[in-house]
Amino acid sequence: MANVTVYFATNRVAQGPTTDWQSYGADIVTPTDPSKITYATAFVQGTDLAVEGSGTIAAITHPQAGGFQTAVTQDIIGSGKNILLFIHGFANSFVNSITRAAYNREWFAASGVNAADTTVIAFSWPSLGQFIAAPPYLLPDDYLRDQSQASRSAFHIASFFAGLQPIMAQVRSQGRRIFLLAHSMGNFATAVAVESWFTHNNPAVTLFDEVFLAAADERWDSFALPMEARLSQLPRLTPRISIYYSIRDIALYLSVAVNLIPRLGHDGPSHKADATLYPPARFRILDCAEVSDYDLWNPPDASHQYYRRSPKVRADIARVMRNDPTLSGGLIQL
Repeated sequence: MANVTVYFATNRVAQGPTTDWQSYGADIVTPTDPSKITYATAFVQGTDLAVEGSGTIAAITHPQAGGFQTAVTQDIIGSGKNILLFIHGFANSFVNSITRAAYNREWFAASGVNAADTTVIAFSWPSLGQFIAAPPYLLPDDYLRDQSQASRSAFHIASFFAGLQPIMAQVRSQGRRIFLLAHSMGNFATAVAVESWFTHNNPAVTLFDEVFLAAADERWDSFALPMEARLSQLPRLTPRISIYYSIRDIALYLSVAVNLIPRLGHDGPSHKADATLYPPARFRILDCAEVSDYDLWNPPDASHQYYRRSPKVRADIARVMRNDPTLSGGLIQL
């Protein structure tokens, strides 16, 4: 078992002391005020890769509104590691989002690839954190409520990216790399944040060296939309994007039923064989449906969690983190 430091930002309203994990519920702060975002450090104990949902928050320190405290910024810059930014999916409470970030950090570090041993920074948007065991989200109202909160988090997540820019620039100047990992509805939140970034006249600049979109609960035509919509402008913020999808993902079947449009993480992006729309040098589109090195049915949403349950998928992500020069692009069957 491991003890993990998770740096985080959240646009959840704190109903009590910002050092108390129980303070952060499912309400959202003022949607257009970045000074309301809380930044802090969480210490997670007991993360065990063999135990689903392991880890508890032992303490939260250095809370500050609007940005990390100087000491925390210095810790991040001085870690000597690559940076992993993580945006969680639906049905995650605050505790879920932080302990999941800790698990992910340990999961990728366990690949044995030095580049995948990262410093993790999570953004916790105000999902309800309710999970109906088999299958998830039997209640469409809960799902749609989470989707609405993800959408309302657009400005906050874009502000989070902007606030991290000076830190990321210093990290990159030391020869280290910045990764963005979005899972499930975290991709929906990322899409609206990218929209917000450009509608608020922020420049096209490399924010992330690599972006991983895992089991994306986002519309499948997100990259093909006009007018700077959804993820169509994400390539202006990163040189390469890896999209992991699986038609066996049970959670996304339910999402399709609610949204009435195919999902990016279910059968991949629309027109995925179009090398003009998805240049292989910049896009990796990975079909994970045949990956069978994890228990697909335990827990019930395991098929939605393959990015952190399959050693084969982990190995692929670690290769990208290592910037393997032999890495293939385009359509890939894992």
